[in-house]
Amino acid sequence: MNSDRTRGVLLGLACGDALGRPVEFASASGIAAEYGKLDEMVGYGTWNQPAGTITDDTEQALCIARSLAEQQGFDPADVADRFVAWYDSDPFDIGQMTARSLREFKRGSTWDEAGQQVWENSQEGQNAGNGSVMRCPPLAISYATNWDRLVEVSQQSSQITHADPRCTYGCAILNLTLAGLLDDVNTPLQDALDYVDAGVPDELTTALRPIAQGNSPSSLETSGYVVHSLQTALHDGLGSESAGEAIVTAVNRGGDTDTIGAIAGAVAGARFGASQLPDRWLSAIDETDELESLADDLLEVV
Repeated sequence: MNSDRTRGVLLGLACGDALGRPVEFASASGIAAEYGKLDEMVGYGTWNQPAGTITDDTEQALCIARSLAEQQGFDPADVADRFVAWYDSDPFDIGQMTARSLREFKRGSTWDEAGQQVWENSQEGQNAGNGSVMRCPPLAISYATNWDRLVEVSQQSSQITHADPRCTYGCAILNLTLAGLLDDVNTPLQDALDYVDAGVPDELTTALRPIAQGNSPSSLETSGYVVHSLQTALHDGLGSESAGEAIVTAVNRGGDTDTIGAIAGAVAGARFGASQLPDRWLSAIDETDELESLADDLLEVV
């Protein structure tokens, strides 16, 4: 497998996350008014952090990647423990469902109970966020050639905090798409949708099949709803002509900029490779060296 592309998955995710972090929740017009086109790592803004600072998207992806490398496979209980340790470090950014699920885990629920309990007690509109799809790409590197297992671990990784089928299948579809890109297939998203067709929720199918066919919807939403995030990020990640263009386009749409940027970045990184990400972005991110090393380690997981 091409190590430049596997590194691109993790580094692209981090670049999209860090580029989008200072403008999270801003509108496209607000970003344009302040920056013109935001294509440089800038400081402060949302969350008031220095340029190149990653958020919960990359931090949780690092939890998964470190666990995979150290455990030599996917251990959901170990991942959940790492999420809790990260939660206890008082991160400046954490999603509501993630926080609620990790509190349940700390109270004694098992990894497969906590997210389920939170989901069952959440109202529609507050039960299918993008907090698990943003962190799941490390799994696509380790299980790229074993699609049955990739679907299983992708869904389990989501279930820790996001048990809604739109989230669990969303993780599976994203990771199958990444695996297809790493294998250089011609229709990665279509192949992913076909593979999980029997159980995928209708909302995901309706949103993603046009993207798989190369079409652009009349509007692309940038909310934290997992279906919106996947549709927009896959549109930009699969349709742009360079890794940088994919990330810049996604972030400048506004809304949930760090997460949509992270997902688009992982997809674009798998398409174009880490070598095609701007050096000025990578040098601004403190975690670049670790992400590169982990991407290589994940290739050795059996």
